[in-house]
Amino acid sequence: MAGPAKYSVDGKVALITGAAGGIGLATAAALHKRGASVVLADLDAGATQAAADSIATPGSTGAERLMALAADVTDRAALDAAVAATVERFGGLDVAVANAGVAGPIGTVSATADEEFRRVIDVNLIGVWNTVKATLPQIKERRGHIVTVASIYAFFNGTGQSPYAMSKAAVEQLGRALRLELSICGASAGVAYFGFIDTAMVQGALSDPLGPKFMDQAPFGLKKKLQPAAAGEAIAVGIEKRAVKILVPKRWNLLKWTRGWVGPIDDAFLKRNEKLRELIEQADTPAGGR
Repeated sequence: MAGPAKYSVDGKVALITGAAGGIGLATAAALHKRGASVVLADLDAGATQAAADSIATPGSTGAERLMALAADVTDRAALDAAVAATVERFGGLDVAVANAGVAGPIGTVSATADEEFRRVIDVNLIGVWNTVKATLPQIKERRGHIVTVASIYAFFNGTGQSPYAMSKAAVEQLGRALRLELSICGASAGVAYFGFIDTAMVQGALSDPLGPKFMDQAPFGLKKKLQPAAAGEAIAVGIEKRAVKILVPKRWNLLKWTRGWVGPIDDAFLKRNEKLRELIEQADTPAGGR
């Protein structure tokens, strides 16, 4: 993301999903601080409005550049309605951040219930697809920018969280396709990859007794959790630079760029890791039965 800003967000309009907290809210605050009008979309209307109010209280300077909407990303009609409301309020849409995501309980493929798999895929992949499809006409017309939020799990072994890892790898591929397709009309797209950010989703995963133990098996130096503000700021800077990649913390860069040959080596190493083998045996029992 080095280099001068290519795309000022001052005066632009951005829609962010999963914006009631965590990375979504931090991104909304970072873009609003830069002069953008921001639409926060999330499942719960009250929580989303409270999130918007935390950026600028009603009646204060900048509050007129905020709007909170209740929207389920798994419902394409809800996303279409959110875009229509955005255009009606602010006159258009320039930036979309497909951020909404969930993680399921820790478990092997054998132990993961089909309905839990579908829930994760529905939110993390279909929800991103719905967000992209709903916002694309405006983004193309106004030569804007889309960010699809993936994860380090797009290239890091997803043992214990395979539905989540699958969804994020697919989101990466969607972002890569958009990058090329949007270039013909002057618009752009980037993929965001985050490590362990201290969000409610990560806290929930780590509340499982197996969560911290699986995290301990991450490579040395890559376990540190960052605050959501770091991720939100990184997305805002990435948008300003029309960056094709946003990765926080940056120490994961080496693994991303070398995944083609490091991945198989890492998998082979993990297979011989006795502590991880013990954890996999424990995770092979459904969470409710442990």
